[in-house]
Amino acid sequence: MSANPSSIGASGTVDLQALFAQANVADVIEQLDRDLVGLAPVKQRIREIAAFLLVTRAREQLGIVGSMPSLHMCFTGNPGTGKTTVAMRTADILHRLGYVRRNHLVTVTRDDMVGQYIGHTAPKTKEVLKRAMGGVLFIDEAYYLYRPENERDYGQEAIEILLQVMESSRNDPVVILAGYKDRMDTFFRANAGISSRIAHHIDFPDFSAEELLQIAQLMLNAMQYRLDEAGLDVMRRYIMRRMQQPNFANARSIRNALDRARLRHASRLFMHGGSALTAGALMSIGAEDLLAYRVFKAA
Repeated sequence: MSANPSSIGASGTVDLQALFAQANVADVIEQLDRDLVGLAPVKQRIREIAAFLLVTRAREQLGIVGSMPSLHMCFTGNPGTGKTTVAMRTADILHRLGYVRRNHLVTVTRDDMVGQYIGHTAPKTKEVLKRAMGGVLFIDEAYYLYRPENERDYGQEAIEILLQVMESSRNDPVVILAGYKDRMDTFFRANAGISSRIAHHIDFPDFSAEELLQIAQLMLNAMQYRLDEAGLDVMRRYIMRRMQQPNFANARSIRNALDRARLRHASRLFMHGGSALTAGALMSIGAEDLLAYRVFKAA
């Protein structure tokens, strides 16, 4: 974001609000609030990071030039807690503030970076980094890059290349590592070089049952469906039971459950003749579409 005369006063002052308006960062933060239910501490950290970077730009405009802040981050939390969505919005904020050249997010896992034989990992990792240049590289389940139990594993080579780029290119690309908190802590203890280059650690809490119900309704609204009154009650009961089961993945599990409910809804309408259907019938998910979930059969 280049200097704008409207943000610099005649007496050598800077108008932060003018800079903020110029970058249109408020739009992204508002979108984050609309797109994601809950996650108050995450949203607050993103606001703080945006404010810090904005003040850094203001200092530069007044000739107060310090070292370039490190932008690399670590997002920790269980699956389905919004880490990828927040990474996308973060890339947008960094672009609008002029810290990355492109509003561009590249999402990868170990399989995209680590080869299965000698000489295969370096070109794969470098290709990923090349695609992410000018933007943000999001490495999901980053701890899988490090497998000390396998002496023939090539993940360490990918880590070394990544570390070189983080050191030499600073914030190009900006790297966001993501995964379970305990596993990321173990990864950082084994790879102190990367840990020392991560400036921002953000923990994503699990959603509450009520937040997951709100998420379900938002997802259905986006697909032009809705829960009828009985369906709303069954979905609430489903969420409470599903949260107690293994492999629960927050919003991701809710999305999968709604996909199955839509299939049952379509099958129900078809099996009952499917003639003279109203828009309401085509849009309404009922209790009968939800009670077939396995969590109710196990009760």
